[in-house]
Amino acid sequence: MLGEECGSSFLLALPDDIFALVARSLSPKDVCNLCLCCRSLSALASNDKVWFTQCEMLRVVSVRDLVEWRKGVLSYRVLCKFLVSVKSLIGIWVHQNPELGNVVYVMPGFISVVGCRIIPQELGPLGIKDGPILWAPVFEILSDIDGSSVFFLHGRDKDDDYLYPGSVKAVDKACNMLLLEVVPKEQSSGEKKVVDKELLARVDHPLSLNLKSQRVFGQNKQKVQFNRLAFGDRRKLLETVTSQVRLKVPDLASGLLFPQMSTDDESFQQDLVHLHERRSLLMQMHKLRRNCSKHNGGPQPPVDPTQLELSEMRKALENSTGSRTSLGEDDCRTQSTKRKNLAGYFKDGLKQILGKSTLTIYGRERLRSSTSSSNSKHAQLHDFLYSGDTIGLALNASNGKLSSYRAWPNMHDSRFALYKLPMQEPKPSQEYGGLWGGTFGWPPGMPSEDKPGKALYFLFLSYEESQGQRLLIATKILEGTHYVLHPNGSAMFIVNLDEPSSEPFPWDSDGDCEPLDITCAYTGEGIANGYGFRYPGSKPGSLFVIQGGLLAFIWKESRTVLTMQRLNLQELLKKGERVPALPPTANFAYLTKSYSNVFAGFSSTSNGLALQR
Repeated sequence: MLGEECGSSFLLALPDDIFALVARSLSPKDVCNLCLCCRSLSALASNDKVWFTQCEMLRVVSVRDLVEWRKGVLSYRVLCKFLVSVKSLIGIWVHQNPELGNVVYVMPGFISVVGCRIIPQELGPLGIKDGPILWAPVFEILSDIDGSSVFFLHGRDKDDDYLYPGSVKAVDKACNMLLLEVVPKEQSSGEKKVVDKELLARVDHPLSLNLKSQRVFGQNKQKVQFNRLAFGDRRKLLETVTSQVRLKVPDLASGLLFPQMSTDDESFQQDLVHLHERRSLLMQMHKLRRNCSKHNGGPQPPVDPTQLELSEMRKALENSTGSRTSLGEDDCRTQSTKRKNLAGYFKDGLKQILGKSTLTIYGRERLRSSTSSSNSKHAQLHDFLYSGDTIGLALNASNGKLSSYRAWPNMHDSRFALYKLPMQEPKPSQEYGGLWGGTFGWPPGMPSEDKPGKALYFLFLSYEESQGQRLLIATKILEGTHYVLHPNGSAMFIVNLDEPSSEPFPWDSDGDCEPLDITCAYTGEGIANGYGFRYPGSKPGSLFVIQGGLLAFIWKESRTVLTMQRLNLQELLKKGERVPALPPTANFAYLTKSYSNVFAGFSSTSNGLALQR
């Protein structure tokens, strides 16, 4: 009767499998709205078969992976919630510094998404498609059992790997910027009234440092955005917070972040077992840190010694601002000499970002940025610190107004940010769009005896119309040389798709002595030495489309050839080799200008895929 009143009798009469097929025409939001109609429809629309269909339609992971991911969450509905929240993060993210690096590919991990930095490197002996590539982890966003997101930044300090936990702001579906920030957070009223003697119990969240003075509890506080601070303040805040919240990576968590590419089902299942155990450990670490005050005995979270220096940092804040903090003064009495030295370091660091450091450490300009007047365009650090009760790391995926030049975003030099490349899916009129791997020389994509170490280029091909002409632009986003030859964002070549080329192709066969079939050729211009590194010149050439999925651009005068093959980064990373990460803040976005390979400190690999030194 209820179904007839709400007009749902037909839907309620459908079998679950048929209703799941009908639900393919609905979005996750539509299914949620359907659940609000009546109790009967709510029960029908909450069926796991319906939400499995919704997860499948998102096309974030394969059906086989969906089945495995479901084992770590409460339901497919919860899993769909997580997939919807992270789908827009998947893709290629870049930064212009250093000129040889900062290409980060975000891909599905295991009940997570993982940001992987592609390391500048030479071409391996197996070529572009079959050879593994070097990569380093940048960050992970894992799904908790209820579908909420947990963020970990990766980094390395000296000889140890660390995880830096943080939060994830609401992800904009049209996000084009990923920013690493320090964000203030309010305590609940109950937390403000209770101050435990134990230091760990005073930390509002495992991701946060309690930096709020009691004298302003209960007052109205104006939020200060992190990006309004001066660059020196933002940098030092990130460095200070990461040094305090870091967790040393256990052996179990230092291995795989996603299943390796394998045709062996037994190896795949072994990877899944390891990934389940790793995820459980990470979630346990996160929750134990958050609820450590509730645990009496039993396993304790692996807390780094520097995590215990919060009271010293509060004292540094008192000495710098004249305020009193909510933490007691008896927390550091039992600290060792080593920890006091560390405390002194963080105390000095906090004084520096508050503008009380000596001029000899960071210079007069940085000091002025921290102690600028109220008329400055930058917000005051004191206002930021006192706009909340705690501060912690956060990943902010937002949509900003960005201009671009030949598909390369115009970036801010002073933001810890990555910028998304708008991938163009191949279609009949734009079949060459997307990511390609390139090397100089012939035969294509393979090292030769005379040149065993060819630089591997990543090229982003995109379409543009100019003065009524269709242009194909190949933008360089990664270069595997020892010292950069062309800046990030350079157009390696531009061809006019409306102007066929009559130039002959110089070779009759490929590396396997197979005959070549040139389907078409276009006239264009390729990069050349001209007005200097940042503003190179160009010389005429032709782009040849070769049967079998190859492209080759040949400079007319020098006969230099750049050959390209389309890449599947997910497959390459699953076959690739992981190398150590950079320190956490630099690992997210290396803002220092460098024309050499800042990743060259990694050791060579046994399979011959070595970095340029």
